[in-house]
Amino acid sequence: MKTGLNLLVVLFMMMQVQAQQKTISGTISDENGSPLPSANVLIKGSTIGVNSNFDGYYSLQVNVGDVLVFSYVGYSSQDITVGSSNTINVTLQPDNSLDEVVVTAYAIRKQKKTLSNSVSKISAEYLSVPQSYSNQLAGRVSGVKVADSKTKSNNNSNIVIRGYTSASGNNTPLYVVDGKIVSKSKIDQIKSKKVEEIQVVKKYAGQALYGSQGANGVILIKTKRSNYQFPNINKIENESYTKIHENKFKLANANPLSTFSIDVDKAGYSNIRRMLNNGQAIPSNAVKIEEMVNYFNYDYPQPNDKHPFSINTEVVNTPWNKQAQLVRIGLQGKTYENKELPAANLTFLIDVSGSMNNQNKLPLLKNAFKLLVNQLRDKDKVAIVVYAGAAGVVLKPTSGKNKEKIIEALNNLSAGGSTAGGEGIELAYKLAQENFSKKGNNRVILATDGDFNVGASTNDAMEKLIVQKRESGVFLSVLGFGYGNYKDDKLEILADKGNGNHAYIDTMQEARRIFETEFGGTLFTIAKDVKIQVEFNPNLVQAYRLIGYENRLLANEDFVNDAIDAGELGAGHTVTALYEVIPVGVESHYIKDQIDLKYTNTTEVNTNYKDELFTVKFRYKKPDQDTSIEIVHMQKNETSIASPDMNFASAVALFGMQLRHSQFYNDSTIKDVIALAEKGRGNDQSGYRAEFIRLVKAFK
Repeated sequence: MKTGLNLLVVLFMMMQVQAQQKTISGTISDENGSPLPSANVLIKGSTIGVNSNFDGYYSLQVNVGDVLVFSYVGYSSQDITVGSSNTINVTLQPDNSLDEVVVTAYAIRKQKKTLSNSVSKISAEYLSVPQSYSNQLAGRVSGVKVADSKTKSNNNSNIVIRGYTSASGNNTPLYVVDGKIVSKSKIDQIKSKKVEEIQVVKKYAGQALYGSQGANGVILIKTKRSNYQFPNINKIENESYTKIHENKFKLANANPLSTFSIDVDKAGYSNIRRMLNNGQAIPSNAVKIEEMVNYFNYDYPQPNDKHPFSINTEVVNTPWNKQAQLVRIGLQGKTYENKELPAANLTFLIDVSGSMNNQNKLPLLKNAFKLLVNQLRDKDKVAIVVYAGAAGVVLKPTSGKNKEKIIEALNNLSAGGSTAGGEGIELAYKLAQENFSKKGNNRVILATDGDFNVGASTNDAMEKLIVQKRESGVFLSVLGFGYGNYKDDKLEILADKGNGNHAYIDTMQEARRIFETEFGGTLFTIAKDVKIQVEFNPNLVQAYRLIGYENRLLANEDFVNDAIDAGELGAGHTVTALYEVIPVGVESHYIKDQIDLKYTNTTEVNTNYKDELFTVKFRYKKPDQDTSIEIVHMQKNETSIASPDMNFASAVALFGMQLRHSQFYNDSTIKDVIALAEKGRGNDQSGYRAEFIRLVKAFK
């Protein structure tokens, strides 16, 4: 009887606890009612939280009485206690503490030479009359304007860096003292004898350093007792990308074979999205059309045979070229539940050098990796290696059961020093091999801006190093952070040559996609060295052109050579390739006159396959094997009405061609891209396609 009573009490208490738990949802908007994407919603005193989607919507499991903290860069945070309502809509207000920030002026003793078009450096030894300082600053630093303050307190003047405006009317620069953003009251307390130097950062470098907060320029102040080092603006404006030579049309009777490696990297699109959102000019070599197309998921069926991926093809009329057909070849990797994946032996290799000190680098990186840690199971293990001037182990292999210990190690990371990337890679792979799991998923996850400058650091040296390390059986994921000095070319080499994948994380929204939504694909390889070879039928195809994949092309003979490396396919990943095909008998200015050959007859073709447009072959290896398996798929000469997925993939590819100023976009316009994308929006549950449409509409 007593036992039964105790059981009833326990059940009653459990019901009471459950009754207090509920799902809170709502939207987060700015002062004008516009949605704030990637706003943070965090349960105070915990690491549990979510980010709003592209429409500002969020949903979170909470308890009654929890305090929710709503925050967004450049806006004042709000704390709201969960009550009886299941809906909490929040309007965040701009952080006005930065609107009226000014620097008490300094008299100028000596001016150093300008380092670049984006920064000027000034030395000061003592405080003077504020108005005097402001006038001298305006006169000695190009692009600086001084506006007299209407307030009489402290005789302060507001400084404006010319060329910056904002919708809110706030064009005051950001002020930073010894590396920390400060308020007006803090600035007013600075004594003249404590100041050593001032730098005025203009143009894009301000955003590269401080994101949207630096959009109006930044004034940096260093005090004499501080160890603060001014950022190297020349390097901040020094992003690098692998040169792309756009694929041209090839004649099918002379070159019937097209061979390339798959590419599941998504960094190209998220990097371009960052540039578009920042209003930057986009370098043509940053536009990797295959990575733009492959950023999005498509409705390919799951494999239903012994192979780890399904094969799908589609042929339609090319939207931007009435003389051509558009071919889509798609792969769908088998999807697994997280609980079905083998145990993971993960080594986090984290760049903590001085170049990672910006908010969009190490601080964002740490929050992103916490998302991954929260996905770990007890059977998974994590070790953490860091590198700056040297490399070291900060966390030995630790079970996913001890999440707090792993998160504590992440929280303790700080940035400083040079960048010995090669040494870090050596140590991370050594640790991964020492804890190698024969039946598990062994992977190094490198997080960096790619700005290696100590030891093995050149592109050739990094390629040689990573080719050696891939023989260990340890896979690689490369995560890029930050901008301004972002080295995309180096990270692409590491991913391509190291049996890996490459993503670029610019927001917590992107981190959530990589570490939560696509957890299995990011970390678990289901097929390696995946190659595609398409043989076009010269009876029907006059010429063809592969759209994108310029840095993934292979020699035709490499298709059957198992010693040649190629791309990896992760669980649930999709891969899409597009070809533009000009049929036989169609006149096109893209086709050049064929060279007459003395020893080869290019006019004789096999006429037995007049109903076949092309045959596509695939080769792949199982993750733990070295011998490839071949699959063959034939496409009939049948043109269909474009599916929604085909319309959307076409829109993304066309936009990429326009961004690259391609010779093949055939005078199409942004309106053409939008029309295609709207027809292909489909069931866009995550909102990524809607975001793409908004980006294109905002592009000029």
